[in-house]
Amino acid sequence: MVKFIAREINRSFVKAFFLIVVIINIGVFGYMYIEGYSFVDAVYMTFITITTVGFREVSPLSDDGKVFTIVLICFSLGIIGYVVSAFGKYIVDGFVSNRFRDFKINKRIRKMKDHVIVVGFGRNGRQAVSELLDHGEKVVIIDSDNDRIAMMKQAFPDVSYIVGDATHDEDLVRAGIGNARALITAIPKDADNLYVVLTARELNPGIRIISRSTETNADMRLKRAGADCVVMPDRIGGTRMAKLVARPDVVEFMDTILLQSSKEINLTPICCDRLSSAFENKSLKELNIRNQTGANIIGVKDSEGKYHFNPSGDFILSKDLKLFVLASPGQVDRLQKLLREA
Repeated sequence: MVKFIAREINRSFVKAFFLIVVIINIGVFGYMYIEGYSFVDAVYMTFITITTVGFREVSPLSDDGKVFTIVLICFSLGIIGYVVSAFGKYIVDGFVSNRFRDFKINKRIRKMKDHVIVVGFGRNGRQAVSELLDHGEKVVIIDSDNDRIAMMKQAFPDVSYIVGDATHDEDLVRAGIGNARALITAIPKDADNLYVVLTARELNPGIRIISRSTETNADMRLKRAGADCVVMPDRIGGTRMAKLVARPDVVEFMDTILLQSSKEINLTPICCDRLSSAFENKSLKELNIRNQTGANIIGVKDSEGKYHFNPSGDFILSKDLKLFVLASPGQVDRLQKLLREA
């Protein structure tokens, strides 16, 4: 915020300062040339003229000096008016509006719950924000660079943000770390990501943390620090390019389901913790899920964290399972309703 204010001040007043210097020089040299004043007397006359304070002249002015003074007053009044209007515009449109905007954003963040904090609005952070918004997530962005914040406000005008450093506890607190359900740190430097992970884990032990990593051996350090998952964009990029050569159709098919925003079909996890007692210990075949809802169960995660892909109809349901369903939003709603019916 301090850098932003300083930059706005420079932009508003550089031109005005230049014009004031020019008018002072014109006044000093004019009085020295026309009236033969000394340098000190010429400076004195110039200042009392452009400020219109009404002090007495150094000596009576000649006709040429009077005409010069009238012209000098007219020009100086215009310049002084420009300075005052520029300052007023900065106060009203700049500082005050920014303070009011910050107040509204901070108030909105304080009311947020189960939101996702994205640290760093570079290429990876921008893509993460876009994907989260496509999935209906509430997002708060933290970045210390005002230029990237300006880009963010243009690309995502309704997203809340904090201008600050996520390695500082107070900025994570301002972003609502205590009520957030997840944090993505996408800073280019692994050391900064490590510090953010440590701080976030300390402030909210239950939060899910996803961290970016650049160096090959940094992923283990980040996981020891508290990151749940570590993503290496370079490694993923290389693997993806190889898969596009070896199995292009499979990659494009999975991209359509997982990466592209689609309202027709999605791969959705469904927890069975609210499974109706009438369906507990029943098999998938007995529920006839495909015919009743149109959804396809392509995987199951059990209580031990083990994955079962393409489960058979004999697979038994229980409340500690998580189902992975390939379905439209409407089919997902019908399946959730079916599982919770008494």
